[in-house]
Amino acid sequence: MKDWLHGKNWYPYTVAACIAVTLYVALTHLSAIGGAVQTFLGYFSAIFLGCVLAYLMNPLAMLYQRLLFRTPRWEKLGWPLSIALTVLTLLLFLGFLLGTLIPQLVDSMMTLVNNMNGYISSLQALTVRLGIADTLKLDQLIGSSAELMNKLTKYLMDNINGILNASAVAGKSLVNWFVALILSVYLLASKASLKRFGTRLLRALLPKREASVVSFLTRCDKILVQYIVFSLLDAMIVGVANAVFMACLGMQYVGLVSMVVAVTNLIPTFGPVIGSVIGGFILLLVKPLHALIFIIFTLVLQFLDGYVIKPKLFGNSLGVSGLLILTAVIVCGNMFGIIGILLAIPLAAILDFVFEDGVLPALEKRAKGKAAETADTPREDQ
Repeated sequence: MKDWLHGKNWYPYTVAACIAVTLYVALTHLSAIGGAVQTFLGYFSAIFLGCVLAYLMNPLAMLYQRLLFRTPRWEKLGWPLSIALTVLTLLLFLGFLLGTLIPQLVDSMMTLVNNMNGYISSLQALTVRLGIADTLKLDQLIGSSAELMNKLTKYLMDNINGILNASAVAGKSLVNWFVALILSVYLLASKASLKRFGTRLLRALLPKREASVVSFLTRCDKILVQYIVFSLLDAMIVGVANAVFMACLGMQYVGLVSMVVAVTNLIPTFGPVIGSVIGGFILLLVKPLHALIFIIFTLVLQFLDGYVIKPKLFGNSLGVSGLLILTAVIVCGNMFGIIGILLAIPLAAILDFVFEDGVLPALEKRAKGKAAETADTPREDQ
C-alpha cells in the first residue's frame, strides 16, 4: 500500500501543497505563533537565566581555583570552594551596588521634587525668550510643583491596577533570578559530568566531525569569555576613573553617576553617549556647571578608552573591523534589542572567523578545482 501511494504522481504534489498551505498559515498568523513560542519559552526562563549565570560565573570560579586551590590537597574541595567564593563575590557586589545606588537615587529624586518650582520657572522663562511660549503653553500644563505632583498622584491612582500588575511581574522576575542563581550553582558543580555527557553526545551524533565541532565550540567559548572579561574590566576602569574625577572636583552623586557610566559603557558604540546624557542630566539638577564639565570629561575619557584602554585590553584577540562591528550592532539591535547589542561584537567575531577559516577556504578550493578541470579539458579546436 505504501509503495502504491509513493508511486502515484499526485503524491509529491500533495506533499508540496500541504507544505505550502502550512507555510501560508504560519506567515499569516506569525504574531500568534510568536506569542505562543514566547509563552512556551517563558516556562524555561529560569533555566535559561541559570545557564547564562553559570557561564558568566565560570571564568571567575576558574580564576579562584587556579589562584587559591591548585595544590593537590584541594583536589576534592577546590572546585566547590571556588563556586562558593564566586557566589559570595557576586552577592557582595550586588550589595555594594544597591547600597550605593538606592540612597543617591532617592536623594536625587528628592532634589528634583524640592527644586521643581525653580525648574518650571526657568523652563517657562526660556520658552518666553525663544518666543515659543504661546505655542507650547507650558503655564497651562504645569503651574507649580504642587500642581504637577497632584497630577502625578492622580495618574498613579487612575492606573493603580497597572502598577500592581507591574509590581507582580517584578516580584516574579526577582523569584526567577533567585531560582536561576541556585540553578547556576548546581550547573557549575556538575560541570565535569555535563562536559563528559556533551562529549559522548557529540561522538554519537557526529562521529566523523567531533574534532572540528569541539574546535569550533572551543574557539567560540574563548571569544565570548575574552569579550565578557575584558568588557567588564574596561567598564570598571572607566567607572573608577569617572568616580575619581568627580570626587576630586567635589561633584555630587559620585557613586550613582559613575555606576551609570560604567554600566552603559558595556553597550557597544552607543553606550557612552547614553551614559553621558543620563549622568549630565543628574548633575544638571544640582549644578549646571558640573554637568558641562562632566560631559567634556566624558568625551575625553571615551576618546582615551577607544584609542588607548580598549586596544591594550582586547589587543588583536577579536580581530574584527570597525565596519563589521557597527553593522552587527545595528542589525542585532534591531533583531534582538539590548541583548543583541551586547552580543553583537562576539557574534561578529564568530562570523568573521567562520567566514575566514571555513567558508572562504572552501570557496577558494572549489574555484581552484574548477580552474584545474578547465585547464585539463581539451579545446574543441584542438
